[in-house]
Amino acid sequence: MLNAQFYTTVAQLADLPADSEAEVAFAGRSNAGKSSAINAIARHRRLAFVSKIPGRTQHLNFFQIAPRRFLVDLPGYGYARAPLGQQRAWQSLIGGYLARRPALRGLILIMDIRHPFTELDRQLLNWFAPTGKPVHILLSKADKLSRNQAINVLRTARALLDEIRLGGSAQLFSGPKQQGLEEAEAVLRAWLGVPRGGVADDGTAETAKKNPAEGDTAGQTVP
Repeated sequence: MLNAQFYTTVAQLADLPADSEAEVAFAGRSNAGKSSAINAIARHRRLAFVSKIPGRTQHLNFFQIAPRRFLVDLPGYGYARAPLGQQRAWQSLIGGYLARRPALRGLILIMDIRHPFTELDRQLLNWFAPTGKPVHILLSKADKLSRNQAINVLRTARALLDEIRLGGSAQLFSGPKQQGLEEAEAVLRAWLGVPRGGVADDGTAETAKKNPAEGDTAGQTVP
């Protein structure tokens, strides 16, 4: 499993951790289940804050999973109730980070499987594509559809990724049902260079502390 611990919160790009060597960012609409996905993958109940009110993540939240290796929770986008000035500040923070962060290894994009590839999702994918970095899509809340329906959405998602020539990947995911956890973790470990039960690709051991609120460990890989 990925043992993660909170590291820091960043409100402006100048405060990004200087010693970071590898990061994976999590992005998605404010109601797509981003924080729940992070908690499920890290096997923590409240590592990333889950609120009934979308748009509560306003900064870049860093969670360490190994020395100098981080998961980064980005502010959710597309929440209309946030003040316009706040929305613009979030966009500047997210855009600057995704476009210019050398340590960023890839982007995990969370989409509600019942409402995938919204206009804002497509805009983010088209904007991020020139970076040349990989994208992996989690079709969250997969338990809300029948298996046949979910697989059809997955096939459509993969076809759309090919259509926009992003070279990304996609999978079904459900935190509450612990579906797709192992597949998502495998992507993260590969991008960050943290093998299961081993050491990071710089020779340092995986030493992040456990959280007492850590949940159960189980996952399901979806073809």
